[in-house]
Amino acid sequence: MDVFARLESEVRGYCRGWPAVFTTAQGSHITDENGKTYLDFFAGAGTLNYGHNDPALKRRLLDYLAGDAIVHSLDMYTAAKRRFLERFDEVVLKPRGLDYKVQFPGPAGNHAVEAALKLARKYTGRETIVSFTNAFHGMTLGALAVTGNSMKRTGAGVPLGHGVAMPYDNYLDGRTPDFLLFETMLDDSGSGLDKPAAVIVETVQGEGGINVASAEWLRGLQDLCRRHDILLIVDDVQMGCGRTGPFFSFEEAGLTPDIVCLSKSLSGYGLPMAVTLMRRELDVWEPGEHNGTFRGFNPAMVTATGALEDHWAGEGLEKQTLAKGEQVEQALNEIALEHAGAVDSVRGRGLVWGLVMREPELAPKVCAEAFERGLLMETSGPEGEVVKLLPPLTTTEAELAAGLEILADSVKAVRTAVAA
Repeated sequence: MDVFARLESEVRGYCRGWPAVFTTAQGSHITDENGKTYLDFFAGAGTLNYGHNDPALKRRLLDYLAGDAIVHSLDMYTAAKRRFLERFDEVVLKPRGLDYKVQFPGPAGNHAVEAALKLARKYTGRETIVSFTNAFHGMTLGALAVTGNSMKRTGAGVPLGHGVAMPYDNYLDGRTPDFLLFETMLDDSGSGLDKPAAVIVETVQGEGGINVASAEWLRGLQDLCRRHDILLIVDDVQMGCGRTGPFFSFEEAGLTPDIVCLSKSLSGYGLPMAVTLMRRELDVWEPGEHNGTFRGFNPAMVTATGALEDHWAGEGLEKQTLAKGEQVEQALNEIALEHAGAVDSVRGRGLVWGLVMREPELAPKVCAEAFERGLLMETSGPEGEVVKLLPPLTTTEAELAAGLEILADSVKAVRTAVAA
């Protein structure tokens, strides 16, 4: 593997925790060049909700490419785009009573966020965006300005302005009523807080440590935004496309955001794709005012359409995800009870879960032990203190049980090693 150390930038990260050269993958498993197969509880950081190389999606993709169909189109009209828009409207938007325009801002989640921030500022004529403690919205400058992690923000190399952070749900352990600070500053002309263009929020903070906002808190936030004429942006890049159960993570709370950011598992196959959804009246862009070379990647639209038709035509996937989530929660609670001295708490929804360690250095040790036993997981949280589980939604109950058993063994091994 010396070629990677010799030629690839030091910025590489995940590979340092998983020192293997991977070659093939199928479903919830990924195999390295030595033939060792791992259970994947990482799923491309939430990009592979339907697993690796879903056979039906692969067939659609191969057939499309074999027919010399359009691959790159910027924002030209194509048959693949038309089909995606029609099915997205029929399968996702209309059943949920949502009337959104769809913008293709570029291939990644940060592009969806950047477009949302620009649009909010253009529509309102205001500059300030309110985000929340421990938020993560991307690594480009606009997205970093509304991201909480200090290490990531420092990497910008320039001041990050026009963003203000407020306490996320339960950030102050219930000692302060929800939105007391935010609302007080909005009402006080001497607070120094300019009236915001928008609020951007994750319903579950993935990179921030699997912090789950309650439905009541989210509804309170939407009410505050409406009373103060502030746009509400939901960043559903990682938690959308069924990760928490419903297609959108905000459905449980009954929200109707003004703008929604989607990416990661939107293509269904791990191909780059992102959209920014906006209420119809917010679509005030001039032609070409926000663009990008790779916002028309048609193979991703083909697999995205397939994912909608194969997985979201009914309620089956949502129910299965919620049931599997209960299986994961029960197993994690058993681990937490057995290792109460090392595990602080369990957090999550659907099929995104975190095992919060009392000592931050334990989490990467647990993930390292799991890797040696054939399980891929990452850490999250401001100090990397959370062992994060993000398996494909299509992972079977048996595969979940096997992975959770590896996790239990890994926690036990770490505790034993620390005590020795």
